[in-house]
Amino acid sequence: MTSVFVDDQNKALRFYTEVLGFTKKADFSNGPFRWLTVASPEEPDGTELQLALDNNPAAKAYQQAIFQQRQPAARFFTDDVKGDYDRIKARAPSSRCRPPT
Repeated sequence: MTSVFVDDQNKALRFYTEVLGFTKKADFSNGPFRWLTVASPEEPDGTELQLALDNNPAAKAYQQAIFQQRQPAARFFTDDVKGDYDRIKARAPSSRCRPPT
């Protein structure tokens, strides 16, 4: 499991499932806390991405520092870059094409 910090969990869930093709793995709340994960449909029991709300000052600082260093929070591999690019572009109108922050 690895965490990806997001400012809006619902928007992130839509992006990761509708645009990137992940499947929702876990989604439950306890008071204001929401545990939300997605996984690859090809490996549903493999690595999960926790879409963690970035409302913690440490999470915001980490996210900003990684962004300023131009380092990705997560990397995905593919055997068909062109095919995946076309699929993602078709699923994401230009206003939704960028991943949530």
